Amino acid sequence: MKPGQRIALIAHDQMKDEMAAFAQAHAAELSRYGIVATGTTGGRILDVCPDLDLKPMKSGPLGGDQQIGALIATGEVGLLIFFVDPLTAMPHDVDVKALTRLAIVYDIPMALNAATAKTLLSSIRDNAAASGG
Repeated sequence: MKPGQRIALIAHDQMKDEMAAFAQAHAAELSRYGIVATGTTGGRILDVCPDLDLKPMKSGPLGGDQQIGALIATGEVGLLIFFVDPLTAMPHDVDVKALTRLAIVYDIPMALNAATAKTLLSSIRDNAAASGG
């Protein structure tokens, strides 16, 4: 991640508890960065990590996914962590596809589950340490 970029945190409804638990377990690492999150997910994270520098966007179905997509397109988000529920159909699935497409187009790291998210957080921490950051 480049200096000043934020981490985006998003979770489908059935994954919000897992995202909040992930954020709580990795609060020390996440606190090194600014965070953006869709509305409900951000609220759940702030319930367990009130000291995070987290800016909530609108709820995903109300445009939050697009708001975060715009931040990816302008270079303000450098890492996307999106806990996807693979077993439930999403009414705003087209918005989700657009968001993941932007992460691919702008070549930012994207994690769709906790294992990958943990690996990416470790990687950016190690890269920052290697570069003296």
